[in-house]
Amino acid sequence: MIIDAADPRLADYVRLTDVHLRRSLEAEHGLFIAEGEKVISRAIAAGYPVRSLLVSRDKLATIADVAASCQAPLYVLPPEVAEQLTGYHVHRGALASMQRLPLPSVADVLASARRIVVLEDIVDHTNVGAVFRCVAALGFDAVLLAPRCADPLYRRSVKVSMGAVLAVPYTRLADWRSGLAELRSAGFRLLALTPDPAAVPIGELADPAGRGNITRSGKVALLVGGEGSGLSGRWLAAADQAVRIPMSRGIDSLNVAAAAAIACYLLG
Repeated sequence: MIIDAADPRLADYVRLTDVHLRRSLEAEHGLFIAEGEKVISRAIAAGYPVRSLLVSRDKLATIADVAASCQAPLYVLPPEVAEQLTGYHVHRGALASMQRLPLPSVADVLASARRIVVLEDIVDHTNVGAVFRCVAALGFDAVLLAPRCADPLYRRSVKVSMGAVLAVPYTRLADWRSGLAELRSAGFRLLALTPDPAAVPIGELADPAGRGNITRSGKVALLVGGEGSGLSGRWLAAADQAVRIPMSRGIDSLNVAAAAAIACYLLG
């Protein structure tokens, strides 16, 4: 039992709600935080090494099986000390500090993929996690991230995705300006999701060879832009086709995760 939130053994878990601190600390030490027994188990199953486990005293039973299956240290804290350390009430009781793995190359991610989502500068971790959950649920193969897109392994992203970020292959484009060229050279048709009324309704999209709906043939990369401003002019111009989700009742757009979910369903 540890009763001092300043104990140096707990450094991986300090101030989990401080986004700026966590970005710096997690990048420096190559770690991320998984929350809850199910997500921790999925992270372990995906091959991420466990640095340590932390559990509030009243929730020890929830992590007992996981703790018994790995060699990482287990830190047990009174609930009030866990809250003081992390900055919030640890509702699920258990946390794990996981070691990050090197990201694969874009070519490796694309090698076996036919349906992918490409995120340009989505900065909200909740939206990133929600998109990954949609990708996993609706049968898409992978996610590519623009260089400035939020971290899928940030605690909030992992939690919202229900661990999908641990199962869906992903990586970052090295170059925002020319990164889409690699997708096109790999045979992907680039579809830019936009609320522009001039764009083609996504449900009506036919493939360029006239063989019917694009959902039945070819490789597709769905480009999804950031909150508020949407896709940049550069990526819109680089796309093969602009597509939209038809709206009614004066609504001009949806939350980015909701829009991605609808588009993935129609293209799946």
